Amino acid sequence: MAAFRGTIEDYMAREVLPHVPDAWVDFDKTKVGYEIPINRHFYVYKPPRPLDEIEADITGLEGEIAGLLEGLVK
Repeated sequence: MAAFRGTIEDYMAREVLPHVPDAWVDFDKTKVGYEIPINRHFYVYKPPRPLDEIEADITGLEGEIAGLLEGLVK
């Protein structure tokens, strides 16, 4: 990890500290690699549509598919 210490400090000074001035790196706990938990940071729950609305869409699509298949058979 010592080989990357200068690079990490440069990155912190350039990209992090202007936005979070009290940020710091604990080099004793630093590992090579990273994890970005996308869902934890960016997921916004959107409740599903009402069941009646979904069922109506499915019924409409079934009718559309039946019409397309009917055109193929004739």
